[in-house]
Amino acid sequence: MVLCHGCRARSLLGKVFLNSQSPLVSLLQNRIPLYCLIQKHSYVDVYMKWKKDRFFDSIESIHECSELKRLIALKNCIVSAAPEDYCIPIYVVSKKGLELEIPIKVAKFLRQYPSVFEEFKGPKYDLPWFRLTEKAIELDKEEREVYSKCKLDLIERLKKLILMSVGEKKVLPLKIIQGISWYLGLPEQFLKDPERNLDGCFRIVDMEEGLKGLAVEIEGNEERVLSVMQKNAMRKGVYSGGEMESIAFPLFPSKGVRLKTKISDWLDEFQRLPYLSPYAEFSGCLNQDSDLREKQVVGILHELLSLFVEHAAERKKLLCLRKYLGLPQKVHKAFERHPHMFYLSFRNKTCTAILKEAYRGKSAIEAHPLAKVRKKYINLMNDSDIILKSRRVNNRVCNHKNNMNIKDLDCIEEEAEDECIYLNDCEPIPESMDSFS
Repeated sequence: MVLCHGCRARSLLGKVFLNSQSPLVSLLQNRIPLYCLIQKHSYVDVYMKWKKDRFFDSIESIHECSELKRLIALKNCIVSAAPEDYCIPIYVVSKKGLELEIPIKVAKFLRQYPSVFEEFKGPKYDLPWFRLTEKAIELDKEEREVYSKCKLDLIERLKKLILMSVGEKKVLPLKIIQGISWYLGLPEQFLKDPERNLDGCFRIVDMEEGLKGLAVEIEGNEERVLSVMQKNAMRKGVYSGGEMESIAFPLFPSKGVRLKTKISDWLDEFQRLPYLSPYAEFSGCLNQDSDLREKQVVGILHELLSLFVEHAAERKKLLCLRKYLGLPQKVHKAFERHPHMFYLSFRNKTCTAILKEAYRGKSAIEAHPLAKVRKKYINLMNDSDIILKSRRVNNRVCNHKNNMNIKDLDCIEEEAEDECIYLNDCEPIPESMDSFS
């Protein structure tokens, strides 16, 4: 009987391995890493109260980016319409408010920044004209030099973003890329002429639902794309390039934040898990509720924010990439569960996700070539407040002088009236007195 049971067992194993449709055989044939097969269901409900951090809330280059985007768009309209003298009449841009996402009248917006746009009367009909100031022209030239010198870097960042997409064909809709082109630092007209601005590995393809997409083709002899985390780990000598190696995320806790013992133990175990590159395909063989899947999601968000100019973006802008990057439906919880890596700012009534490592780490993430130019633009915008304030003070002084002059005239009139009344009230001189004199 024992031999019979042994024969039955061997026959069953033979059937399993001979059957090519068996899930075990298919997993072995695909050579899926072992850590994808052995997973722990040790989900810990990490909930930490949000704590305000004044340092991240005070970064103007992040929180003034929406206003700066409108200003640069208007500046580009003036440069394209009048590349020689940089001046246009107001009717050229007065009807582009919706296109440029300006919530107020364009003329009012231009008058808010006299350090960038100078107003004067036109040659005909006294229409208001606007031209760029000397400092704005210098910044525009510097910005164009950065675009020309760092074109390859911008193309490489765009290429990495597309390579993070899921599926065999690495492709993203053009509409979505244009929506986040400001974060990537791409010029406005960059994607409208892809044949001229992009290299040979990019191509325009048709996607589902009638969308146009931008795809990247990778040749077999190209080197493997490494993420920022992998590069930094190699510099420190703690990573050799293997798939099953563990890389710990750099943590930057805010002041006054203390973790519970249970959450701290979970975080230590989370850091020891293998690091999954955002450029590799693992989403199909991972349990969506596992800690390994969560570490993959955190790695994707970390790499995505490291590609942006300010290493930050509005959270709602990132949600449009959820489907194409293979992110879960509740991807926003990754920011809430890892406050040592990400900070959520609620300034200007918007939720902005900020990568802490870019502002607290020592040269861990390379600065975007366009970041310095945008900071100069913001400093120039702030100069407008000083100009407007001085104008208000001068207007008050002029009004005060005019009021003083009016008061002086009133005093003169009152004195004249008093003299007339005094003369009228005086008694007449008798005739006898005149004759006596």
